[in-house]
Amino acid sequence: MIEPTFPHHLTQSAIDTALQEDLGLAGDITGNAVLGADDIMSGRIMARQSGTIAGMPLALAAFARLDPDIVLARKMSDGDKVEAGEVILTMQGNSRAVLAAERVALNYLCHLSGVASLTAKFVEQVKATNAAICCTRKTLPGLRAFQKYAVRAGGGQNHRYGLDQAVLIKDNHIASAGGVKQVLERVSKLAGHMVRIEIEVDTLAQLKTVMNYKVDAVLLDNMKPAMLEKAVALVDGRAVTEASGGVNLQSVKHIAETGVDLISVGALTHSAPVFDFGLDYRT
Repeated sequence: MIEPTFPHHLTQSAIDTALQEDLGLAGDITGNAVLGADDIMSGRIMARQSGTIAGMPLALAAFARLDPDIVLARKMSDGDKVEAGEVILTMQGNSRAVLAAERVALNYLCHLSGVASLTAKFVEQVKATNAAICCTRKTLPGLRAFQKYAVRAGGGQNHRYGLDQAVLIKDNHIASAGGVKQVLERVSKLAGHMVRIEIEVDTLAQLKTVMNYKVDAVLLDNMKPAMLEKAVALVDGRAVTEASGGVNLQSVKHIAETGVDLISVGALTHSAPVFDFGLDYRT
């Protein structure tokens, strides 16, 4: 698999913030007391379960930040499948630096690999359909770019990154504006020609009104598969169809079989289980 593009421009600031949080003002007082300043250690990071890797650049950067001379050897790349017992990274470097950076490196690697692995499970469920799995803005503050990257590593797609990237009219917007007709007329006057417009509907009646206007996508919210089929037929290729709301690994295949183009899953980023990696000291 081709490794997805990583947001390298954000790496150093993220690593520095995480290390500052962990090391504080005094540094690793345990490592500094137990280990010599010039001690060298070899180690390896091994998977303790099967899944999909993501976050390797952050792990590498954490170790290199505290020991610029560390020797790191990647055995796998982000997006690769890994089995329990496989080694993904080996290292040889200053013992104090390796152990001080260990938790930050593993925190990023375990969390983002969890996101990628969960995404891959959803993608596997819909592989026989034309539907794509995408994430949402339900991300952890400060980690959005990395979490969305991990979704791509797992074979999923990204929804908008922020409120400034596209118009997405939700139910509260519709209610505040006085209805579907009113909100679309307002948006059409103010949105620029480069801005895509998506609107959320939860009934077929709303959808029929929407299709009288030019929109790029419709978000079909919390619809059962039978209603989704009718909605897809009503849209008839005139806009991208996106299903959302309460999607899980048991329901996603049935949703995909209705013919929707996209299925958005907030759980990919807000509820992904941590992937189990461990760093083992080697003599």
